[in-house]
Amino acid sequence: MAVPKKRTSISKKKRIRKNSCKRKGYRAALEAFSLAKSLSTGSSKSFFCVTNK
Repeated sequence: MAVPKKRTSISKKKRIRKNSCKRKGYRAALEAFSLAKSLSTGSSKSFFCVTNK
């Protein structure tokens, strides 16, 4: 027999949205840091930058 689901509280929804937003920012920061490290060491294969020597 089908039973209706309980309603998710507003605070729980807010917390879930906030955490997913934080997670996206964390992933973007990791990716940017990784690119910066590869540029500084000169081992980047997908990003070209002109250096004045």
